[in-house]
Amino acid sequence: MTRWFVAFTPMAGAIIFPLLIPITISQFGISTGVITALILSTLWFVLMLRTSEMPH
Repeated sequence: MTRWFVAFTPMAGAIIFPLLIPITISQFGISTGVITALILSTLWFVLMLRTSEMPH
């Protein structure tokens, strides 16, 4: 991975998640908002694990 993608992943999730979930809840309802939060947080977690830089 390139360094900018590794640095951008946590920032993108921290900005997109709080913006997207309230909009989804207000437009489509609480159940869709909860499902969206679950899916988005799972994808963000997987991306964070895949792009983490661990010492060998």
